Amino acid sequence: IQWENVGKCGPTGQASAGFGRRVGGRGKNRQMRSLGLDVGSKTIGRAFGDEGGLIAMAFDVWRRKGHVEDAREIARQVQAEAVKAIVLGLPLELDGRVGRRARAVHKFIEVLEVELSSQSVAVGIHLWDERFSTAAAERTLLEADVSRARRKSKIDAVAAQVILQGWLDAQRNKLEANR
Repeated sequence: IQWENVGKCGPTGQASAGFGRRVGGRGKNRQMRSLGLDVGSKTIGRAFGDEGGLIAMAFDVWRRKGHVEDAREIARQVQAEAVKAIVLGLPLELDGRVGRRARAVHKFIEVLEVELSSQSVAVGIHLWDERFSTAAAERTLLEADVSRARRKSKIDAVAAQVILQGWLDAQRNKLEANR
């Protein structure tokens, strides 16, 4: 696991309220594809990064079925979409400590790594501080005038988008700083 804790979703975090179902083609000019996950106790919000690594897009919300079944679904999607990086939101406590929810994400990562390894899937796993990602997602959906019922059904996917966008931006900033 590569630990990434270089930024967080704060009060100014922004995300688009769009929800795409088609994730992308299989062209030879594809660059690195990324998958963002907001792992909760009941659902996992999913978002994909574009092939250029610029924009994260909310995809869907997966109703949890247990670590093993969830890991199989993620591995299947990683293979189907040629994902090279998985970014999981790490729900740290407000003071930065690792609490119960963050330990649950670590446990899920252990199961996911076993599943990916058993299927010979090579993918980088990165953690991203997800504090305030749900608040940023809620604000984005409110600004887009999304109804309360629709917000509830999409909030985790948009939170995954906020998490992934933060990581993509940090990767791009690292590349630009090294030029």
